[in-house]
Amino acid sequence: MKLSLLTRGRLVYRTAVLLKNSYSVSAVRDSAALLHRNHGEPSQVLQLEDLVLPQMGPESVLVKMLAAPINPSDLNMIQGTYAILPELPAVGGNEGVARVMEVGDKVKALKVGDWVIPRDAGIGTWRTAAVLKADDLVTLPKDIPVLSAATLGVNPCTAFRMLSDFEELKPGDTVIQNAANSGVGQAVIQIAAAKGIQSINVVRDRPDLQQLSERLTALGATHVITEETLRRPEMKELFKSCPRPKLALNGVGGKSATELLRHLQSGGSMVTYGGMAKQPVTVPVSALIFKDVKIRGFWVTQWKRDNKHGECLQSYIHDIYKAL
Repeated sequence: MKLSLLTRGRLVYRTAVLLKNSYSVSAVRDSAALLHRNHGEPSQVLQLEDLVLPQMGPESVLVKMLAAPINPSDLNMIQGTYAILPELPAVGGNEGVARVMEVGDKVKALKVGDWVIPRDAGIGTWRTAAVLKADDLVTLPKDIPVLSAATLGVNPCTAFRMLSDFEELKPGDTVIQNAANSGVGQAVIQIAAAKGIQSINVVRDRPDLQQLSERLTALGATHVITEETLRRPEMKELFKSCPRPKLALNGVGGKSATELLRHLQSGGSMVTYGGMAKQPVTVPVSALIFKDVKIRGFWVTQWKRDNKHGECLQSYIHDIYKAL
């Protein structure tokens, strides 16, 4: 198995890995996989092993993985700190895109050649091939670039749902977010821009801030500012050109989340989907009493489980693709 880190096309998310091998359709009967038998640091516990694939069943499909990304949740699962953990030994990776190579006798919704992504987390995508239940997969249009298809199932889904489910956002409204250069953050920028929603995007100060700002602006960001700017008087000038945000998206926690809250409209919502700072979200009493802000959380895995009806999830994935 050859692993190659490649740049993305129009959709920009976390690093995706192309899985290259020389298998023909009839020869896919084993798989190289990144597997861990214990929890711990990925660099210490992951091993590249050859696995014999199980026999095909009437409701199963044989897939050949095309590409798979590396997300923070993948690493957390290997470390044993995530909310859901697969039984050990386990293959790493929660999302990716695969091509269907063979289908069981009772499989009607999929056919050979279809591109598919996992319906849920924990399926183990860091491998070259797998035999999976057909019901655990969702089909994709084949005109999506392969690296974009591989990263469609987690970060863009999170961004799309947060922009859709917590506030009724209309063209001209504003959303503010930290971790704006993360996979979710970049998806938020693109989806918001497609919907005519302005975005204030907060990033940490860094030597290449100008290049990062230009890259996020090219994706559709309205404003790119640093964490330090959030605390400065110039925020008043910024709000002369756009309304205060109805929605704040927090992937960091700690002081950064508190600063996002300060700039919300009265009655607005802050949705937390991550905690990269590993610090608690502190909510000032004044924000609750005088601004009546709403504090919510979002986990895309739970959303998928609550909305696992095939047609619902299929339509939802296609809506994201159209928005991007």
